[in-house]
Amino acid sequence: MKITAKSKLCLCLALASALFTGHQTFAADAAGTNDSVAPYANETPAQRDERMAWWRDARFGMFIHWGVYSVPAGTYHDKKISGIGEWIMHNAKIPMAEYQTYAKEFNPTNFNAEEWVKIAKNAGMKYIVITSKHHEGFAMFDSKASDWNIVKATPYAHDPLKDLAAACQKEGMRLGFYYSQAQDWNNGGSEAGGPWDPAQKHDMDDYIHNIAVPQIREILSNYGKISVLWFDTSINMNKERADAILPLLKLQPGIIYNNRLGGGYKGDTETPEQHIPANGFKDRDWETCMTMNDTWGYKSYDKNFKSTETLLRNLIDIASKGGNYLLNVGPDSTGLIPDGEVERLKEVGAWMKVNGEAIYGTTATPFGAETGSAVKQKDGYGHEQPTSSSWVWRCTKKVTPEGATLYLNIFEWPKDGKFVVPGLKNKIDEAYLLKSNALGMHKHLKTVNGDNGVTISVPETAPDKIASVVVLKIKGALDVQQ
Repeated sequence: MKITAKSKLCLCLALASALFTGHQTFAADAAGTNDSVAPYANETPAQRDERMAWWRDARFGMFIHWGVYSVPAGTYHDKKISGIGEWIMHNAKIPMAEYQTYAKEFNPTNFNAEEWVKIAKNAGMKYIVITSKHHEGFAMFDSKASDWNIVKATPYAHDPLKDLAAACQKEGMRLGFYYSQAQDWNNGGSEAGGPWDPAQKHDMDDYIHNIAVPQIREILSNYGKISVLWFDTSINMNKERADAILPLLKLQPGIIYNNRLGGGYKGDTETPEQHIPANGFKDRDWETCMTMNDTWGYKSYDKNFKSTETLLRNLIDIASKGGNYLLNVGPDSTGLIPDGEVERLKEVGAWMKVNGEAIYGTTATPFGAETGSAVKQKDGYGHEQPTSSSWVWRCTKKVTPEGATLYLNIFEWPKDGKFVVPGLKNKIDEAYLLKSNALGMHKHLKTVNGDNGVTISVPETAPDKIASVVVLKIKGALDVQQ
């Protein structure tokens, strides 16, 4: 992932400049300058909606950062290295030859693909995106383009992505691959801030054509149906280099790709990292990717896990703004997902089993900016998230030609038993608690229309300590005054 706030200023500026340049050129793609290789250049709005439908319905996915960096696990020569775990080679300026010896200790005999997929599925996640190759350049698959891979360079000598693909297919889980197309610190790609080891001198075009292109072809050809290709950091990616990569997406018809390829391509999705945009993105699909602690790749001593409350309210907040939540786990070098992450996913899953209807297949709130904030925290980059001194809520919705369903996700239950939905003018056809309905105890809630909106009479005690969902059924078109 990106460099954290703790990284050196010059490196932050280099990466920010590269990303900013990429965003500046997105308008060129929209104007059609790259139609010759863009796989969806002639796609109609209806075709795009059909292609994106599963992703928009899913709302919740698992990110997995796993690689050789899980061996040093944040420590180099007995010193804890600041920053995110998967950047340890870069942040500690480890020479290539020395770093590559870590592969000899990478033996994930505890890896169980079916267990991983079940953890994601039980959490309510609908897709998985795993690092097939991160910036360290280590391929987590059997690659003929480079021997720096898990089959040839480790005692494990097995392709875990084959197992994961099979497990995803068995469980009906969508699978995506992250691939670092530009930065590659061992195979001749670029480095944020430039190389630190003379052995890293390289020809970027040689790397693109002899490593990146063949490996992307491999991951899109050898693992069955791949639903997402997740690029990261576009350092030194010009249009010509991106044009060498983008046609490969045609190997997986309907695949979704993000906005980090570079070369002027905006991709299908915006990817805010470690924060939730206050108003989402207008007319763009988007996905917040976020860590559970302060790192993407495993660091043995990082136990600063977000609470289940924060994770769940983040999910609801994101869905209410029309986005997806790609929540990361960082397995250790033996192949185990840390207990702190597994426990929280299990707790999120318990809520989703009852209330998932308020997340899956929903679209953004009709109310605009809602009271307060879903979270009270600093994110992984130190960004201050807003707080609220009053009860807060978020709304998701489903709309059909016959009417609408509103899901009021209430974080702080009103003490007076009255919940006001401001600006809502519709008469309510039916109102009930989603949890009671899910448990077979359907109970109608009284609603009253007034000048300020609709007032709902709710029980004295909140059905859920983290987020309680009130469902409003409405006939006809929504009428909301903002």
